[in-house]
Amino acid sequence: MTSAGPDGSPGPTVGVRVLVVDDLETNRKLMRAVLEPRGFVVHSVASGEEALATLETTDVDVVLLDVLMPGIDGYDTCALIKAEPRTAALPIIMVTASGAQRQRLRALEMGADDFITKPFDQAELVARVRSLARMKRLHDTIVEQAAALESWNAELEERVAAQVDDLERLGRLRRFLSPQIAQLIVETGDESFLESHRRDITTVFTDLRGFTAFAETAEPEETMAVLRDYHEALGALVFAYGGTLEHFAGDGLMVFFNDPPPCADAPERAVRMALEMRDRVDVLAEGWHRQGHSLGFGVGIAQGYATLGRVGFEGRWDYAAIGTVTNVAARLCAAAAARQILISPRVRAGLDGCFETRPLGPVELRGISRPVEVHEVIGTIDPEGDP
Repeated sequence: MTSAGPDGSPGPTVGVRVLVVDDLETNRKLMRAVLEPRGFVVHSVASGEEALATLETTDVDVVLLDVLMPGIDGYDTCALIKAEPRTAALPIIMVTASGAQRQRLRALEMGADDFITKPFDQAELVARVRSLARMKRLHDTIVEQAAALESWNAELEERVAAQVDDLERLGRLRRFLSPQIAQLIVETGDESFLESHRRDITTVFTDLRGFTAFAETAEPEETMAVLRDYHEALGALVFAYGGTLEHFAGDGLMVFFNDPPPCADAPERAVRMALEMRDRVDVLAEGWHRQGHSLGFGVGIAQGYATLGRVGFEGRWDYAAIGTVTNVAARLCAAAAARQILISPRVRAGLDGCFETRPLGPVELRGISRPVEVHEVIGTIDPEGDP
């Protein structure tokens, strides 16, 4: 904000603070009388010592400093102001005797920014103070912006470092845990769910029919190629349906639903995933068959309570489910023929009317003490009721 001077020229920025340092009271009053009507805020002191003390507690924009004073003269006062980091950029106008070239040279050596000669012209005094005040304000703005930029950079560095830490942590966790578990740990910082707990889960177990015979006769490179395509096709569906991947073990894959993230439709989601897996493996099986490999796909799905949590050791952790439900799913998978999806009674009870199933009756499963009523999933049913 500016105001016009008596001569019509642009006035100084209102509120510019000027420190007048002169041992003669008449000079101090004269400068005050010239500056204050033009909007300057004037502080005046009678010595270099007072000037230094004032600058310790008061912010100013320009110093008008007389050269010849008792005690600390203008030269030494100027040098001390410029030597202090907080005031080093403070503009100083030295008030010198008329024609005193030696005074000007010494003042320059001490760090003075401009000169006014006695007796001074009022318009010249105002113009020089205004000019240096503008430079001081610009300098202050640059310093503030630099400080703000430094603060922003520091904050940005902290955020980037935190994000890098999260990414590195996520990368490490993904080597041992499924992506959704790893992401949950990174996002919440809460690892409590990794501790042992009990949960009702729906478990899906899949593997390839005829894989053992195939692996015994095929070249290792062929076996690895089959597993790579198989894992890639099934792995994408596990995460698409929100399942928790417990492990890949050769052609065996185990997935469960409703832990860690809750899943209200776990049986239905598990069956839909299994059906889509079967479709994808059908496509792969056609290619394998052209290469002379006879491989089928079987699935077992069971629902029940299991104990879940982190198992392993530092540097190599897995997230595991332990309980009869996992054994039942594995045994149902082993009993399934190629393209068969076998489910337990609780899974069948948890399905809506969108799936076609058929009962297979009680089936003896190895390692399970009692026969299990097994159902086979045929496919889905459209809203009109057609398979």
